Amino acid sequence: MRLESPTPDAPTAPRADESEAPHATGSGGKPVQRVSGVVIRFAGDSGDGMQLTGDRFTAETATMGNALATLPSFPAEIRAPQGTLLGVSSFQLQFADHVVLTPGDSPDVLVAMNPAALRANIADLPRGGVIIADSDEFTKRSLQKVGYTVSPLEDGSLESFQVHALPLTSMTVEALKDSGLSRKDSERAKNMFALGMLSWLYDRPTQATEKFIATKFAKKPAVRDANLTAFRAGWAFGETTEGFAVRYEVAPAEHPAGTYRNITGSTALAYGLASAAHKAGLPLVLGSYPITPASDILHALSGMKRFGVTTLQAEDEIAGVGIALGASFGGSLGVTTTSGPGLALKAETIGLAVMLELPLVVVDVQRGGPSTGLPTKTEQADLLQAMYGRNGESPLPVVAASSPTDCFTAAVEAVRIAVTYRTPVILLSDGYLANGSEPWALPKVADLPAIDPAFATAHNGAGDDGTPAFRPYLRDPETLARPWAVPGTPGLAHRIGGLEKADITGEISYEPENHERMTGLRQAKVDGVSVPPLEVDDPVAPDGSRARVLVLGWGSTYGPIAAAVRDARAEGLQVARAHLRHLNPFPPGLGDVLRSYDRVVLPEMNGGQLALLLRARYLVDVQSHGRVRGRPFTAGELTDVVRDAVTQLPDPQLPDPRPASAAAPSAGGVTESPQEARR
Repeated sequence: MRLESPTPDAPTAPRADESEAPHATGSGGKPVQRVSGVVIRFAGDSGDGMQLTGDRFTAETATMGNALATLPSFPAEIRAPQGTLLGVSSFQLQFADHVVLTPGDSPDVLVAMNPAALRANIADLPRGGVIIADSDEFTKRSLQKVGYTVSPLEDGSLESFQVHALPLTSMTVEALKDSGLSRKDSERAKNMFALGMLSWLYDRPTQATEKFIATKFAKKPAVRDANLTAFRAGWAFGETTEGFAVRYEVAPAEHPAGTYRNITGSTALAYGLASAAHKAGLPLVLGSYPITPASDILHALSGMKRFGVTTLQAEDEIAGVGIALGASFGGSLGVTTTSGPGLALKAETIGLAVMLELPLVVVDVQRGGPSTGLPTKTEQADLLQAMYGRNGESPLPVVAASSPTDCFTAAVEAVRIAVTYRTPVILLSDGYLANGSEPWALPKVADLPAIDPAFATAHNGAGDDGTPAFRPYLRDPETLARPWAVPGTPGLAHRIGGLEKADITGEISYEPENHERMTGLRQAKVDGVSVPPLEVDDPVAPDGSRARVLVLGWGSTYGPIAAAVRDARAEGLQVARAHLRHLNPFPPGLGDVLRSYDRVVLPEMNGGQLALLLRARYLVDVQSHGRVRGRPFTAGELTDVVRDAVTQLPDPQLPDPRPASAAAPSAGGVTESPQEARR
């Protein structure tokens, strides 16, 4: 059971203007209005510190005990021209007093630090939403850069929104007039002024942020003092200005008892890899070449030397996976991290790992493609590459994380499979999961699954002359895993390499029958990986009926799908939901589950890759809803998809209008897949 699993029918967060009337008076004599949840988006130039601002607001929100989810968005260019649409950076956060499944479909509050930030994000703001804009930046030159002929703050085009045009830059400079800094350096602290102001507006604590600033800029006292002053000035402005009539309060959410911290997907994944290596008693060796959006895993693991983690930044992707595979040959847990372009470069060495049958974890943090594509945006389009992107018949298990915190659990599972079955495993994350964050309940190490490398320590056969010998491909009868022998172990000398090996002995073999047998054994080993059955959320209606529509997902679509199903059920629609973690092999009985529904809808951020695999495997008409926009699905979009799927079902009392070839086959009419038959 995942720690962050939501209550499917939890209430949605209302907009700020739908909440209760002011009920108390806060500091400064202003009333405090309690709201159920808020979505804030900070947006500005890539040099305006929006990611830092959003991260600090999130950290303070986490200490308040709110449920939350975040969506950072970065420009792809290293340094886009200042003030342009291509240079806009944003950070969206939803926080609430109840279960939060997504960062929010649209913001309630947009903080726009310049005209480009406003223009790039205004289409996402609903009517009545709040705009807080830095009016100092709406100069003629800045407006022209993004196509405004006149300032939208003055031409009436924003009259359907609640606009607060504030001279944030000027107020920051005024607050720092005695700091000794130049005007340019003083202006750089305006994000801290904005953070202080929003912290006051939403009653966020300030102590941790002040401590963070003092620590981050400890070696630059003038910069430290300037940022602290700007932050406090922003708070004071909120408290004294007449522009904000009320403050807002969001009560803590109810969480199961435990110790929590806010965590991003990349950090959670790094912790999962290190924890699993610890459970297996193995040193972890990461061979990696930096690539967006996977680099943060390398950064996180590089700080874990005291936990037996060695990180090596390689000169290229091929060297990175070679380092990891060599480490596995030497008796360590070899890991390599990358994104889609790097996975393509690693393909030959991953194929070598399939032939060697050694543990290897390959983490693919997916991004938009092809080629360089959208390196800072998200996508799920590497699934077919993970499944088949190698030469020859080279099967391997594929595991996908479903949320930032689930990255930890998925990483532990990937290591368990790799070590137990002596196989490379591809672990799929994506940019949305990697950069997003949510509260994480720290697990107990004792509760993590046991992982036993079971190294070979003695010979396991005899040579032609009857003397003891080591047989490198004499398989475990249960897992079909071959022995893992650490080089240098007395009596266990053996040959491995990329050429096909003879069954049991490991000698080089070109015999057709042997090649076919070894190919089948490698496939059977992957097919036989122990995978739990699929959990289906399909509550029984009061009249005893169940849903006829199943919404199936994988990876980071978990949150939007769960939110959409929750909203559809609130409308009275019957719909079931399930989510796949294991993509190769599929869970046992998956075909029976799919065939038990009249319609299966599969949203995924690609052109329909998993739908293609399921149709081919189970001959079920899985209906794909694919999008490749570089953005995660919104709950509202998927609610429409679910509603259409349910309301357009044919009457069960009438004949199915579809041709016979399109109707879903009965459970008895299709032979199960090889792995299902094996189990």
